[in-house]
Amino acid sequence: MFETFGDLPLHPLVVHAVVVLGPLAALCLVGYAAVPRWRVGLRWPMLLLAAAAAGAGYVAKEAGEFLRDALFPDQVPPPVAEHAAAGDLAAISLYVLLGTALVVVLLVPVREAARVPALAGLVLALGAAAFAGYAGFEAGHSGATAVWGGMLR
Repeated sequence: MFETFGDLPLHPLVVHAVVVLGPLAALCLVGYAAVPRWRVGLRWPMLLLAAAAAGAGYVAKEAGEFLRDALFPDQVPPPVAEHAAAGDLAAISLYVLLGTALVVVLLVPVREAARVPALAGLVLALGAAAFAGYAGFEAGHSGATAVWGGMLR
């Protein structure tokens, strides 16, 4: 199921969805938590983006594991193992982003009312966005290093 799309490995294709949807979902989440007048319009797009990013992260992780096992059935090179670990963390960070989006939607009122829930929602949103940004960067950097490491020097 997570092997190929056409004749191409699925992993590098789905990774592009993660790279676009993850940061976009994180920015929408922070915007939702930070700007009360955006909440009505951002609620569903932000939740859908977060769910799509988490789903793409899951598929990218599974497809990456298949690709790793297909290319290196006996012994995985250290850069590829590092990328796999970073990819696991990136997928987890997108699950956390989705969970945080759900909590923030339930915690923060659509209309400005109580400041404490709004501030707590903003802190949660910033933390989840930072975690997803860091983990996504590490996964991308380690993947690029594993693929292109010695070629560009």
